[in-house]
Amino acid sequence: MAESNFIDYVKIYCRSGKGGAGSAHFYRSKVTPLGGPDGGNGGRGGHIIIRGNSQLWTLLHLKYTKHVHSEDGQNGSENRKTGRDGKDVYIDVPLGTVARDSETEEVLFEITKHGEEVILLQGGRGGKGNDFFKTATMQAPRFSQPGEPFLESWTVFELKLLADVGLVGFPNAGKSTLLSVVSAAKPEIADYPFTTLVPNLGVVPYRDDRSFVMADIPGIIEGAHEGRGLGLRFLRHIERNSILLFLIPADSEDALKEYKILLNELKLYNPQLMQKDKIVSVSKCDLIDDAQKKKIATKLKNHHPVFFSSATGIGIPELKDAIWNLMNKSEE
Repeated sequence: MAESNFIDYVKIYCRSGKGGAGSAHFYRSKVTPLGGPDGGNGGRGGHIIIRGNSQLWTLLHLKYTKHVHSEDGQNGSENRKTGRDGKDVYIDVPLGTVARDSETEEVLFEITKHGEEVILLQGGRGGKGNDFFKTATMQAPRFSQPGEPFLESWTVFELKLLADVGLVGFPNAGKSTLLSVVSAAKPEIADYPFTTLVPNLGVVPYRDDRSFVMADIPGIIEGAHEGRGLGLRFLRHIERNSILLFLIPADSEDALKEYKILLNELKLYNPQLMQKDKIVSVSKCDLIDDAQKKKIATKLKNHHPVFFSSATGIGIPELKDAIWNLMNKSEE
């Protein structure tokens, strides 16, 4: 996904359709000049419906969609004819999209399955025609119901990427390089902080034609939960990953301290992230000798680190095994 094409936040004005009015018509003909009430009901206004689509990866298609209106219901008419319902409007969104009220910030719902549909705004009900109100004691009602009004709101849609594995690390920890090596994704890679400005997804092939999805999240720095660096803008993408893969570069001054800082940032952002499965890995292990590896392994002994090098391929199979085994631990 190109940087300019990754959109994970849009704000849209939505308005459902109003219901059609019922008719207060009376039947008239040459044979029956004073017929009874025959006014039909009004049609329902169109809904605004949000629908999950697994073929979408971003909210780019909604970037320039600022106003969405559904169709009004038609009025009822003579001969008890019910007005036509207004057409519903469907807004397709990628899986992992959260709808939020723009004023109250209240989360309205989340879309997590393909084909899942949620009515964001219901169309107004159609009014009843005078034929509905006739009774034995009121045989000629001269009134009918108006249709219900439309509903409107400004709604924020936020995308939280759905992936099996989310890469967590400081800028330049080697996340993008790893993703480019184990999948067909081609994220931008360079020797300066914040090369990754948007999340990237890649499908990682495993043994026997199996695979899993890996997400490269822009680098975290200390204070990210307060908005420092790229801050809160991308931390939310970590919430939808099944496994958090922490990358600590082998040339880090203090591997354990770096891991604790990353862990603390996630905890301060959302304490529930601590319940996710975690793997600690040491990237760029080709830059250090065996003695240094042993030193780092001792510091991280409680976390069973996996050493790997994206440049040489060392440890990549073992890293994939660790991820796959953790993903499928519940099936054992």
